[in-house]
Amino acid sequence: MARSQSPTDQQSPIQRVGIIGGGQLAWMMAPGAKALGLELVVQTPSPQDPAVAIAADSLIAPVADGAATAQLAQRCDVISFENEFIDLAALAALPPETFRPSLRAIAPLLDKGTQRQCFAQIGLPNPNLAFLGSQTDLASAKVLAQQVGWPLVMKTCRLGYDGKGTFILQTWADLVETWERLGRVPVVLEAFIPFEKELAIMVARSAQGEVVTYPTVETQQIDQVCRRVIAPAQISPAVAEQAAALATILVNALDYVGVMGIELFLAPGDRLLVNEVAPRTHNSGHYTLDACETSQFEQQLRAISDRPLGSTAMTCDCAVMVNLLGFETADHDYPDARSRLAAIPQAQVYWYGKAAARPGRKLGHVTLCLDGAQAADLPGLIQSVEALWYPQ
Repeated sequence: MARSQSPTDQQSPIQRVGIIGGGQLAWMMAPGAKALGLELVVQTPSPQDPAVAIAADSLIAPVADGAATAQLAQRCDVISFENEFIDLAALAALPPETFRPSLRAIAPLLDKGTQRQCFAQIGLPNPNLAFLGSQTDLASAKVLAQQVGWPLVMKTCRLGYDGKGTFILQTWADLVETWERLGRVPVVLEAFIPFEKELAIMVARSAQGEVVTYPTVETQQIDQVCRRVIAPAQISPAVAEQAAALATILVNALDYVGVMGIELFLAPGDRLLVNEVAPRTHNSGHYTLDACETSQFEQQLRAISDRPLGSTAMTCDCAVMVNLLGFETADHDYPDARSRLAAIPQAQVYWYGKAAARPGRKLGHVTLCLDGAQAADLPGLIQSVEALWYPQ
């Protein structure tokens, strides 16, 4: 639920915010923008993209079009990002103060290889890993893979998300076949972690250095795509404190301004390893729209527009978010299924308004806010939601 605007909120000269990207993450900023009295301007490829409908203005252009972003900068007071598919070099021609987070802060996070190097420099826990460049020969690659150990995870350094560009490999032959199929693009090889849970935490930092963290959540993946988020995660207080500490260390080290999502592995012995980082709002924080005093989307706007950061406290005992992923290729908005989902007690349905479904595409999500007694039947509640959406 969005917080009401305070006199302090109104003192910022930033009133018009540009967002590169017009998908559902920008679309879900609408309530926060309204609460804060901000106008959104989006740069996005298609007039049918979700955020166009809620923006005060839009610039229809690819997200990596630096010339279009220069035009966007003339229409707003500050620019932020909905995704990582940007042309960093082209944006560098604009004044540094144009962007929050700064280009310098996000530069090491756009590539999974430089992400890992950044974590190592800061002292965050990495799995055992190695890097293969496009010029790495197969003999050297084999030595590096053996040093990482089998099985291992191969990740393309650029443009991977929702499981795309990520491969769990069992043998050297698997690695060669996969890497050749990818065209020998730069990749990271990471030790496969026999984790107990996959966790995530959202963190926000203001330009003044104020940092707030949201509760650590559990994310549950199917086919390497997040299906469910449970907040808070059932973990020890020590693990929750460690996750918050890692998030705080990272945003402070980068002098980062805005919201960031950090994915973690909980390994045996209550040991946390960083998986990946998203320098933006993130799917694992969607539950905050209904279950926290300040949503991640309003928090992003607060951080980049010099408003005070809001409370991250949960407003219910437990929340679960279920992604509504496409399961077929179709032009369909599934009104009957959405109506049945909305009839579930405590359910809030978000439909992103995308024109076409395809397998694995994020079409919407459902959040349930629960008290302690209801949370006792969490598996049953999750099953009741998924049974109304996913083909059995």
